[in-house]
Amino acid sequence: MKIVFEKIGHTPKDVDYTLDGVRLIGKLSKKRFHQVSLDSQISGEVELCCDRCGVTYKHQIDDEFKMTITDEPIADKDDLDIIEFLDGIIDIDYLIKSEVNAIEGSFHYCNDCVDSEEELEIEF
Repeated sequence: MKIVFEKIGHTPKDVDYTLDGVRLIGKLSKKRFHQVSLDSQISGEVELCCDRCGVTYKHQIDDEFKMTITDEPIADKDDLDIIEFLDGIIDIDYLIKSEVNAIEGSFHYCNDCVDSEEELEIEF
């Protein structure tokens, strides 16, 4: 789903979009001349790999997702809550995929490993 940056006004625009089983529901609204605010909820199911035993399992996500979107280069590259869409098109697919990638990149334990106290490394 793509939305033209200039079409977003100060009145919030509803967004409801699902990609690969992950749903983003929220509102886009103009924050400043070159900035749009996304205030949303992201939910669904993703497949993760347990970092302890290697088993893949389904994980439910239901997280608040707030983001500032801009159509011009930003000076402060340290702010991780700003995404640039320099072509003037807000790509909701990209936002969902990047959030799922961030979730997948974290450490995760399956239900069998989350409370396990078994040693992972054995020293001889």
